[in-house]
Amino acid sequence: MSRSLFDLTGKVVLSTGANSGIGLAFLHGCARQGADVVVWGRRADRNAEAVQELLALGAPRAHAEAVDVSDEAAVDAAFASTLEAMGRVDCVFANAGYQNRATSFPDMSSEMYHDLLNVNLHGAFYTLRAASRHMRDRAQAGDPGGSIVVCGSLSIFQGRQGLEHYAAAKGALNAMVKGLAVEMGQYGVRANMIAPGFILTGMTDDNPQAEGMKKHFAAITPLKRPGYMADIQGPAAYLASDASSFHTGDVLVVDGGRTVNSQ
Repeated sequence: MSRSLFDLTGKVVLSTGANSGIGLAFLHGCARQGADVVVWGRRADRNAEAVQELLALGAPRAHAEAVDVSDEAAVDAAFASTLEAMGRVDCVFANAGYQNRATSFPDMSSEMYHDLLNVNLHGAFYTLRAASRHMRDRAQAGDPGGSIVVCGSLSIFQGRQGLEHYAAAKGALNAMVKGLAVEMGQYGVRANMIAPGFILTGMTDDNPQAEGMKKHFAAITPLKRPGYMADIQGPAAYLASDASSFHTGDVLVVDGGRTVNSQ
């Protein structure tokens, strides 16, 4: 008997940037629904800690790869290694990324711009390309289906000073998701984006300005609180599961209503 509508028993779910923060929250939600999970992150020690966390939450199997997604060859090698270890991949969360805010757009250096895009945009492209190749080949061999999910941002809807390069990467991925939804639909593969609002993570908590940030975002969010890691788990499990089998080409906003708040 299925555990729930979002049952993921027998599915393999991979997330990049997954040894902490939102990437780990994606896998938390999937592990709790019985998925086998794959952690990609740059630090092997933190990957190992995440694996133990996910096994404790109910993942039957958990695998990790130490990989820098900005390295094209490393991504292809890590995907091949993942397939060797797990046999297949049913869902990929392209999550790895970071912010490096400039004081202003005119003062943004080319190095800052390119460094961010190398991870946030190009790294996601390498990951999505490897995933789509695998899912296409699997479908052509008679096993269609799969889910591609990109971690987006409210910056695709709202302008933020000094983060134009970050927004450009997320906006490009939003367009890429739509193209993937059209192209990969013939293989039973859907493609979507999750756009989280302000989510409290361990990294956020370490910020000395965290209390002020919590109050600020609570004030401008209709639900009057910041987001928590648990708020990401359900949407992740839904998009990884067969419950979302007719949901593709979309941006799923998880922001407590902040985007629609006119105040």
